[in-house]
Amino acid sequence: MDGAFLQTLLTITYDTTLSRAEVMALGNFSQVTEFILLGLSDTRELQVLFFIFFFLAYAMVLLGNLLIIVTVRTNPKLLSPMYFLLCNLSVLDICCTSVISPRLLVDLLFKRKAIDFEDCMAQLFFLHFVGASEMFLLTVMAYDRYTAICKPLHYTAIMNQRVCWLLVFACWAGGFLHSIVQTLLTVQLPFCGPNTIDNYFCDVPLVIRLACTDIYVIEWLMASNSGLISLFCFLVLVISYTFILVTIRVRFTEGHWKALSTCASHVMVVTIFFVPCIFIYLRPFSTFPSDKHICVIYTVLSPVLNPLIYTLRNNEVKASMWKLWNHCRMQISVVLSPPLLASGPLSPSMNRFFTVENT
Repeated sequence: MDGAFLQTLLTITYDTTLSRAEVMALGNFSQVTEFILLGLSDTRELQVLFFIFFFLAYAMVLLGNLLIIVTVRTNPKLLSPMYFLLCNLSVLDICCTSVISPRLLVDLLFKRKAIDFEDCMAQLFFLHFVGASEMFLLTVMAYDRYTAICKPLHYTAIMNQRVCWLLVFACWAGGFLHSIVQTLLTVQLPFCGPNTIDNYFCDVPLVIRLACTDIYVIEWLMASNSGLISLFCFLVLVISYTFILVTIRVRFTEGHWKALSTCASHVMVVTIFFVPCIFIYLRPFSTFPSDKHICVIYTVLSPVLNPLIYTLRNNEVKASMWKLWNHCRMQISVVLSPPLLASGPLSPSMNRFFTVENT
């Protein structure tokens, strides 16, 4: 390789004004085939602590959200639109965490944290697909609470089963449309220079800054896509809950106090999820070292807190979970003690025991 060609190669690598076609035309070079993730820390002791923390967090997300789904689906009393939307939120939380956590846990066990280009694009796609769908769903949940509190007489007509399914489908379709735009804008960029990502997962703002081309327009498109969606949904949520608070203040009853408690849990979820997203995605042309730690809030912490917030502050869900637990415990006791049941008629005391369990 002569000096002139080497100089051309260096120019291609660091010049940020070349298009993909121009870069490919100037020489035959190796494109980036993998990215190196720096992770949250390079200290081995901290990596062990992070592994324990994220493993427990992932287990809590899976168990907590699966428990919510099973509880809602098995209890006929929890068939209202609010619990139908809660089930979908649990599914999205499981998907969102599963896009990030398994890869993160594996990387914490190894010193070199590399991810293939195709895997990086896939992770980017599914993260934005699920994340945007959750934003839209939280907005729909706010509308559901607004309708239940501000228009109680028309609630069942407005939020019927068909409307609920259409709203959920629109959330998933909107998330897919948002994600496919983000992914297509990213995958068509030329990556021929540095391949180090200062984070624990692949995300659009960090990946596009590694492209060896001018990304001024792309960054503005990304900010207007992800950032404005986050901001718009958050503003809609704030307006909805403002109307709810005004309505509760005007006509305060015991039923409205219960609704206020539910809305308080929703506001907590919304704040934890949306504020970090707005901070990360509504900032083109700038990154901070603390960004990857802020990402932990909406990728890990928010899915962990959702089951806790929605169950600990909801008496109906808690009562249904206890009923499900007692039913499962009774079934297990019956399976584990067949000789007792097959030995003949039960004594009066055992009859009373099973009668109490069944009630």
